[in-house]
Amino acid sequence: MSSITSEVALDLFPFLKVYKDGTLERLAGVEVVPPGLDPETNVLSKDILILPKTGVSARIYRPNLVTEPQKLPLVVYFHGGAFCAASPASLEYHTSLNKLVAEANIIALSVDYRLVPEHPLPTAYEDSWAALQWVASHKEENGNHEAWIKDYVELDEVFLTGDSSGANIAHHLALRIKESNLSYKLKIVGIGMIHPYFWGTNPIGSEVTDQFRKELVDKWWLYVCPSDKGCDDPLINPFVDGSSDLANLACDRILVIVAEKDILKERGRLYYDRLVKSGWKGKAEFMETEGEDHVFHIFRPDCAKAKSLIQRLASFFKM
Repeated sequence: MSSITSEVALDLFPFLKVYKDGTLERLAGVEVVPPGLDPETNVLSKDILILPKTGVSARIYRPNLVTEPQKLPLVVYFHGGAFCAASPASLEYHTSLNKLVAEANIIALSVDYRLVPEHPLPTAYEDSWAALQWVASHKEENGNHEAWIKDYVELDEVFLTGDSSGANIAHHLALRIKESNLSYKLKIVGIGMIHPYFWGTNPIGSEVTDQFRKELVDKWWLYVCPSDKGCDDPLINPFVDGSSDLANLACDRILVIVAEKDILKERGRLYYDRLVKSGWKGKAEFMETEGEDHVFHIFRPDCAKAKSLIQRLASFFKM
């Protein structure tokens, strides 16, 4: 945290502040908790180093009562935070993953990809891709195998899931799988996209009238990915020239979840509509939570609508 005397050079509300002396103060996702047994959900978790070369780690979760002959689906989870905040150890994400694992009876791997600005994009995508490659390596006889994956995971039932920027990452990984030899090793059954972080220069829907929040989201992206493409970079706008065809998504099912009051809702709806019309051969599902805003389930996990969202995700993993 910067000294009191230093002036703020950039206020990237609600994620972080950059001071003129060069220091950085993160504001979101800073309260962290250790892994272990969660008494409320009876879910176990531990932190594991998955990429020694880069130091990328993950927090892995399993139901405490799982028996070794029983094989469960694996959900590879990517947290939100606009690529610049939060981690799997953040209190809100740890709580959410415990509840999801308990409800769905799955194994979850929450990837601790590196953040902007210390690690500029596309580092978050590359870390997440490397994590998927590590998961796929468990199909090989020899390697750096994690016991919980080896003993408890059905490696033909892998899902990608994320909220906000994490949903964006899941989208890009599913496209990249199609173009790589990883598709021969790892089958992605489905993608759960919660309040996906997509954007564009030209406003649509409520973005036209909500100028304050439109400028706020513009500012987020231009900070984490400064380029001459701006908010029409294919990383954030999946429908501009240079973006991959949605028909190439390497999975059988996709669930897109949006929230009624979320400024990103229009982009999530557009994504779903374009997906349905793209020629993609899978099954697309859509859910909208009325009266709620962006990632409300992370901040209010015990409210009825958050529980409903988690239940919908759990049923998606079981179908």
